[in-house]
Amino acid sequence: MISCFGSWRGFVAVVASAPLVGCFVIGPNYVRPAAIVPAQYKELKGWKIASPRDDFAKGEWWRLFGDRELSLLEPQVSISNQTLKQDEANYRLALALIAEARAGLFPTVNFDPSLTRSHTAGYLLNAQVAGSWTPDIWGKVRRAIEEQGAAAQVSAADLAFATLSAQSTLALAYVLLRENDSLYDLLVDTVRQFQRSLDITQNQYNAGTAAKSDVINAQAQLLAAQAQQINTGVARQQNEHAIAVLIGRPPSELSIPHAPLAQGIPAIPVSLPSTLLERRPDIAATERLMQEENAAIGVAFGGYYPDITLTGAFGYIGDPFIKQIAGANPAWSYAESLAQTLFNGGLTDAQVAAARAAYESSVASYRQTVLTAFQQVEDNLVAIRVFGQEIKVQIETVKAAQQAVEIAINEYRAGTQNFTTVVTAEATALTDEELLLATRAERLTAAFSLVVALGGGWNDSKLPIPFTAPLTPVLQSEQ
Repeated sequence: MISCFGSWRGFVAVVASAPLVGCFVIGPNYVRPAAIVPAQYKELKGWKIASPRDDFAKGEWWRLFGDRELSLLEPQVSISNQTLKQDEANYRLALALIAEARAGLFPTVNFDPSLTRSHTAGYLLNAQVAGSWTPDIWGKVRRAIEEQGAAAQVSAADLAFATLSAQSTLALAYVLLRENDSLYDLLVDTVRQFQRSLDITQNQYNAGTAAKSDVINAQAQLLAAQAQQINTGVARQQNEHAIAVLIGRPPSELSIPHAPLAQGIPAIPVSLPSTLLERRPDIAATERLMQEENAAIGVAFGGYYPDITLTGAFGYIGDPFIKQIAGANPAWSYAESLAQTLFNGGLTDAQVAAARAAYESSVASYRQTVLTAFQQVEDNLVAIRVFGQEIKVQIETVKAAQQAVEIAINEYRAGTQNFTTVVTAEATALTDEELLLATRAERLTAAFSLVVALGGGWNDSKLPIPFTAPLTPVLQSEQ
């Protein structure tokens, strides 16, 4: 310590200097730990590596899909979603805590005048301005500011991630809604097809070439399709209700027009894995948490160092009715005090150990978050590719099934086939078409999820830069 200040007089001079002056900042300086980052995505087969200009403009990633209704709904999430309003309030709380920590750098000044009267001394006025200041010699306060500044960035990243998650949830609910719209349309066509089959069996029965059971089977098949068509309204309306809540509106105030599910997906820009660390708000949150926990080690180290407090007062004590009171009874005082914990039963050691453990835990959480992010990207890349291959096969399957229905109906009309074959062929065709629709919905869901897994156009440059006091070199002995 003496080598730092040069002499006791140098020490006193530093104590009397400005609030931000400090010879040391206790605790370790933050260095971002390394994470396991692959050079390339395993499932990036047939994908072109995106250039920077291919990024999602202004974070409005949903515009990539060219759906007008979705583009009207998504922006409302960040405006009206009540969960996000709660997260935004938490961010403002974090900013207030930074200001609270900063206050520790400056003196506290009080003015508390009093006027008393006694039968012996008459009136007595005590009007003094008093102040106290604990200089941040060791950097305790600056570490606290660093801790709260990182906490504010964690809160901002959490807010960004919550916004992206809510937008993703809306997009997935929208896919389900459109899947139900398309299923409804499919069942409308199916009911029309089954009505035709019923008409054929009724004509055959009237002509005496078909049994009554054929008519009953055709009726049952038609009624089942009609019931299934009606049932699509449940999931459709429930997803619409979910979307309403996500944009902060009661379900009664939102009606989304009927429209079919998109047939294809857009080309999604996929950058190198190394950029993912900067584009995922959840990764940014866990990374900022590491700095917060690292700064907390320095705050805990503060328990090993003394607090030096300067106090002083200047004012007037005396009869307020005496002329020239400022010169008559001036009063002033100043004092210096030092407070150092000599024994606390190992409390400071325990606090430092707890802070180190919390930091190590945050490092593990950061690395796991990074790995999970890479897994999500890989999962959606492979889903899009495999579902695309499956859709090609299912399209051919549906064509074959529809052809089988036509052949079965013609053979039934000719009297060379029973009606059970027609029913089986029509049921198979409906199942195949439903499977094709479901796979298309899954592929579109995977496309939305991939965009979100890539960060949705967000990057860590959007994090606020809260005030932090300048940090001087660390005490190497405390690393």
